[in-house]
Order: sequence, then structure tokens, then C-alpha cells
Amino acid sequence: MDTLGVALIGYGTGGAVFHAPLISAAPDLELAAVVTSNPERQASVRSRYPGARILESPDLVWAGGYDLVVITTPNRQHVPLARAALDAGIPVVIDKPVAPTAAEARSLAGGPLVVPFHNRRWDGDFRTVARLAHEGALGRVLRFESRFTRWRPQIKPGWKETADPAAAGGVLYDLGAHLIDQAITLFGPVRHVHAELDVRRQHAQAADDAFVALTHADGVHSHLWMSAISADLGPRFRVLGDEAAYTTYGLDPQEGQLRDGLTPSDQGYGITPPESYGLLGTPGKARPHRTEPGRYQDFYPQVAAAIRGEAPPPVTLDDAATGLEVIEKALAGASR
Repeated sequence: MDTLGVALIGYGTGGAVFHAPLISAAPDLELAAVVTSNPERQASVRSRYPGARILESPDLVWAGGYDLVVITTPNRQHVPLARAALDAGIPVVIDKPVAPTAAEARSLAGGPLVVPFHNRRWDGDFRTVARLAHEGALGRVLRFESRFTRWRPQIKPGWKETADPAAAGGVLYDLGAHLIDQAITLFGPVRHVHAELDVRRQHAQAADDAFVALTHADGVHSHLWMSAISADLGPRFRVLGDEAAYTTYGLDPQEGQLRDGLTPSDQGYGITPPESYGLLGTPGKARPHRTEPGRYQDFYPQVAAAIRGEAPPPVTLDDAATGLEVIEKALAGASR
């Protein structure tokens, strides 16, 4: 079976830390080209991926004979670049958020395959929550609490800090997109959205501290926190059922491992050590419960299978649009 050639547009954190290593780890894919005009990033590509062509502009991709385009650029560029790729007949993977609005995301439907990159579905702790909920280990889930919080009191200049709606910046798009997608993946459609959005840090423009409460159609309540100004990070997940609870702290290890240069083929990749396991049970009877391995490496083989018509995509465009509808409701109705 022929290997699919991939053109990666963008080599910032998303391209260098997540996409390039995971593409290279997929047996049916080849990182054939990387688009970046930054000399330092070009040198990094040459060093780590010597077989990849370096292209100065996305315009050089459309007629290059590539089988897949991966877009990991500032958010405002996602839709225009995706449209150009789709017009050239090339399937695309688009970093989250796919677009600033659900309507813009849905406008990409109807042509070649579009796959949103919602990699946090393959976090080990989330996979553990999903399995426990599916197996009934918690009983009936009543409340799902999820946090993606950071302590970054100093503003790091960049497009993510702008309040321009077209930039889709701020923590609701950056971190909330993951949390909302995870909640909907677990518990399905949302019938009510409550949100609190704040700009806390001095000179900040975009929301840097947020809380979103979802009421799902099945009655589960999801409480989601995202922040850049959290002096106490709180539990990553706290899932309360009518028979047991599951609580875990700390982030899935894969991002840190990828930043350190590890790949999915390295021993220990995606593994949470026993001392970081979450607790499962009831008051006084909770015990450590093994965390499922993180599996970011499963994403791109599933994309390759979908391109070949052998399987559904790992994430659908409708999934991303549904999450964006929740974000838009949060923005429209948020207390500030």
C-alpha cells in the first residue's frame, strides 16, 4: 500500500511538538513537506526531518501532489488555507479550533475529507474516564468536572492574546475547545450553556479566566474551568457518579514528552506513573486506579484509513462545529 505524502503548514508549537512527530510515527504517512518561512524553524526541520522539503509559502503546496495537508497556523488562517487545499482536491487536518464560528467550520463540508485535530480525546486520563463511565464503574454519572488551568501571570505576546473575534484567541478557544469536546464526546448533546468569562491579568485583552457549565440532554452537568491565572490548578478531572467518584490531578504526560523529543516509539511514552494515578471509590474507600496509556499516535493512522475509505475519520467536522456552537453560546451569554 502506497504511503500518503503529507504537507505540514506551520512549524510553531503545534507543528513541531505535535503534528510532525505524530505524522512521522504513522506507518502509512510520510512527512513530505513543511511550510515555514522562519529560518530557525527551517533549520530545525532540516535537522530532525531531513527527508522533508521546506516550502516558503502554502501556495507551493496546492499543486505539489500531496495526499494530505495539515494546517497548524494561527486560528484566523485555518479556514482560508483549508479552502485552498480542498479546492485543490486535497484532504485536510485542521488544528483546533477549526474556525472562529460553527458556520465557518460547516462551510468546509461537501468536498474532500476534513478532520479536526482534537488530540485530547487520546489523553490517558480522559481515556480512563471514558472507560470507567462506559463500564458503569461510577454508577450513573451526575457531574463531570474538568480543568485545564495554568499559572501564567505574565502575558506572552502573540495572536492568542488578542480580543479580535477573527483571531479566535483567549482561553475559551485555546483550552476550552478541548474541554467542551471531551464533555460532548462523553455525554452527548448540550441543552443549556452558562459561562463566566473574565480578563484578569493587567493589560490582557482576551479572556484569560473562564468557567463554562453545560447541561447535557441526558441530565449530566459538566463544569469546565480554563485559566491562565490559576494559582492553584485543582483536579484535572473529578467525576461524580451515584456509586463512586474518580479524581485525578496533573496533565497527561504526552505533550511534555513530545516537547522533550520523545516519540510514540520510545519506551514509557504516554505512560502515567503509579504515583500519579487517579483515585476511584467513595469517601474513605478510594483507591489508586491505573491510568490508561495516552495514545496520540492513534490519530493519524485513523486519518490515513479514512482517506482510503477504510474507516470513518477519528473526529468529524460536525464534532468540531458542535463544539464551536457551545463556544458561541458561551460568548453570547457570558457574565463578565
